[in-house]
Amino acid sequence: MDSLGALNAFVQAVDAGGFTDAGRRLGISPSAVSKAVARLEERLGTRLFHRSTRSVTLTAEGMLFLERCRRILGEFEAAQTELARNQAAPQGRLRISLPSMGLRFMSKLAEFRRLYPLIELELDFSDQLVDVIEDGFDAVIRTGEQADSRLMSRTLGFYRRALVGSPGYFRQAGLPQHPEDLSRHACLVYRFRTSGKLDKWPLRRDGEWLDIELPVSMVMNTLEPQITLAEEGLGLACVPDLAVREQLRAGTLVSVLGDYLETTTRIQVMWPSSRHLSPKLRVFVDFMAAAELIPPLDPP
Repeated sequence: MDSLGALNAFVQAVDAGGFTDAGRRLGISPSAVSKAVARLEERLGTRLFHRSTRSVTLTAEGMLFLERCRRILGEFEAAQTELARNQAAPQGRLRISLPSMGLRFMSKLAEFRRLYPLIELELDFSDQLVDVIEDGFDAVIRTGEQADSRLMSRTLGFYRRALVGSPGYFRQAGLPQHPEDLSRHACLVYRFRTSGKLDKWPLRRDGEWLDIELPVSMVMNTLEPQITLAEEGLGLACVPDLAVREQLRAGTLVSVLGDYLETTTRIQVMWPSSRHLSPKLRVFVDFMAAAELIPPLDPP
């Protein structure tokens, strides 16, 4: 900033025809303008002005340097104007990674887009673990506890898992009354892409985890097929309750063994740590945190 001040003092001295009028324009003394120009000349190792008791005139080097200075100061002013405009109306591309259950947030994302039409949303839906910084995301929405000192986070809510099947399936296979009854049911199981492990259904009794061996009927690595196949009557799926609330309300799916699925999971938005949060990211984080994406549940 000291260098920009010296460049400005130089340009003002040229435009004003001397240090006295330049000082008046800048609100500083003529000697302060003269000293700023002198320091600039010393740094550049060349004389910019021919000085006399009555006037100052540019040297040949000063004339060459003047055009560069005008360009630099013009670019700086344009950058200030652009930043001020962004502060007033957040804009630009916002690259967000969401889990597959994030499809349930589309109405809220549409509302966000209507509120901020100058922000271009690029949405990446994936259940794979992503590196926010290395993969170039502005923010990610993820479930569970995340430990990364490079990231900031805000909690969006909590959800439980629901064990669901279709009414037709239960008419044929019967309703399980206890977790052990699952050994007689077809299970639609999720496989984690990163580890390759099958999802373990979080069943508990009296605070103790239950190790139930599930008869796996089908395996998949995304959420939507689990829900669709469960609706089609092909078995039971253990999925986030927020992903099947419409189906439960409509009666196309029925929830069972809810007393054994009391564990809640956090869902949060995370972004790279930064002292200065960009306006577009700030409004996104604030909007998502206030949007009530998930009806509130008490954390465990």
